[in-house]
Amino acid sequence: MTGFGRTEVTLPDKKVTVEIKSLNSKNSDIYLKLPMIYREKEAGIRKLISEKLERGKIECSLYVELNEGISSSTLNEELIKDFYTRLKSISGELGIKEDEPLLSAILRLPEALKTTKTEPGEEEWAGIISGLEEALEELDRFRIQEGQAMKEDIEKRTSLILKSLEKVEPFEKQRIQKLRDKFNQGLNELKLSEDCDKNRFEQEIIYYIEKMDFTEEKIRLKNHCLFFTETMNQPVSNGKKLVFISQEMGREINTLGSKAMDADIQKLVVEMKDELEKIKELLLNVL
Repeated sequence: MTGFGRTEVTLPDKKVTVEIKSLNSKNSDIYLKLPMIYREKEAGIRKLISEKLERGKIECSLYVELNEGISSSTLNEELIKDFYTRLKSISGELGIKEDEPLLSAILRLPEALKTTKTEPGEEEWAGIISGLEEALEELDRFRIQEGQAMKEDIEKRTSLILKSLEKVEPFEKQRIQKLRDKFNQGLNELKLSEDCDKNRFEQEIIYYIEKMDFTEEKIRLKNHCLFFTETMNQPVSNGKKLVFISQEMGREINTLGSKAMDADIQKLVVEMKDELEKIKELLLNVL
């Protein structure tokens, strides 16, 4: 499930911004963007994130901004003087006019500046961990809000499936009568109605109607919908289980549609399929 969290940690000599975002994924995939001075703490950061977030494609970034007047680099004075002396000598030999850009060119050389690497102290590291925990809590609140909205939408669509299922019942008696009329019409067209054994004809109709009966499918679909809602309201993560139940709901709806042989019932089946597809799309975010 998607989420985003951000916090700023103010330290005596710097400000550290912690940002963390997540996208839905079946597994836990953590990507870290850390300044060099915090690289040795990578294992601890990964452990904290994995404890807070079960799974997802997670990206965590730390940005360091030094306070005004503080620098992590110093001039390598001896090397700069040596470069300047040598380049000045070469300029004289080649007859090149000396000018100020010579010094600026030297300062752009990679070894002209010395970067001082300072290990983060316990107090600094504790502040960063506290900031990371705040960012994770903000991300979790974001995901909870999104999850609640999806839960309400899924519950509404499950309820609509049950309402469509209830609307099937009034058409069932009409359906049986339509089947009888259809068979009688077929016999009349073949001019077999006079020679037909009425008792055997009724037995065949009853046998055919029993094969086309979808009472069991209706009962199972209703139970699946209720079980789906019950599972969704449990406190633990049940994304995969909800997907399995939705698949069973789909099987019952498909069987009901194949047995219906009635235009009005088929319309209701299409409505149920439409709502179920929307439920499945939402479930992709809670795996």
